[in-house]
Amino acid sequence: MTRPTPEPADPAPPGQSPATPGRRSAPDFDGPHLLSVDVEEYFQVEAAARAGVSPRHWADYPNRLGPAVDRVLAALADHGASATFFILGWVARHEPEVVRRIADAGHEIASHGMEHRMLQHLGPDPFRQDLADARRLLEDLAGRPVLGYRAPTFSITHATAWAIDVLAEAGYRYDSSVFPVRHDRYGVPDAPTVPHRAVGPGGGEILEIPPLTLRLAGVNWPMAGGGYLRLFPRRLPARALRQAARRGAPGMIYLHPWELDPDQPELPLARLARFRHRVGLAGTEVKLRWLLARFRFTSVRERLEDLREQAQDVYTYGQGAGSAT
Repeated sequence: MTRPTPEPADPAPPGQSPATPGRRSAPDFDGPHLLSVDVEEYFQVEAAARAGVSPRHWADYPNRLGPAVDRVLAALADHGASATFFILGWVARHEPEVVRRIADAGHEIASHGMEHRMLQHLGPDPFRQDLADARRLLEDLAGRPVLGYRAPTFSITHATAWAIDVLAEAGYRYDSSVFPVRHDRYGVPDAPTVPHRAVGPGGGEILEIPPLTLRLAGVNWPMAGGGYLRLFPRRLPARALRQAARRGAPGMIYLHPWELDPDQPELPLARLARFRHRVGLAGTEVKLRWLLARFRFTSVRERLEDLREQAQDVYTYGQGAGSAT
């Protein structure tokens, strides 16, 4: 990953104003930003799948999700924040107590599909079944409708834009699967960086909530989470959140519970994939708590109607460059 030009060091410790040491500063944005958690085991990441760790091998690795989720829940509770948890149907089936704990804590339960398969490996009909299976499992445990979806590895692109039509057909209220960046595995770099109305090639429409980016030197830099959040200095995602606020839109942060588990077993990853997976794991919880202390965060569900009302941009996805109106 290439680093953007860094900013100067913070003038004061987190939560303090330079003029009033020891006093917490006011939140940077008057309305809350959005926080999301992609709930999957460490061995279910796309890099592991590429290294041959397929679902038939998952039983060879110890489950570590429960304690990691508890650390996320504790951080949220300590700062009075709520979040949207995009959960695999596999987790609902094999570790249902994790889903119940999240729901009992008052957070939103949304779908991350069944087994973390990128959409280009599914196709429309298998995707419909994948959506239905995961939704049924999650709603049975949460006791509330599942409104939102995030594709594994942000795999809604122009090539898989048919998924927007399928999501709209299935009655989902929003999606958070399009990353408006250039990347070797995903991304729609010319897509809007704010919540907008996404239209599929078949005319289906859904609210799209993209992950946070920082516009710098004419480029959208990914700042929302994952390896980016772990690698970059914390002042860069903070700057991106303030930039989103100036645009009048909330920023969407994401993380994975396994990122708060630096002692997880090693996976058989290639050198670059291992770096992407493990960089900054020891500091993830500190960085999360720093952001929670500085900004207010809530779930998509809590802001959904406002987001739908404010989303005026329309972007049509499909083969080619897409189009905005």
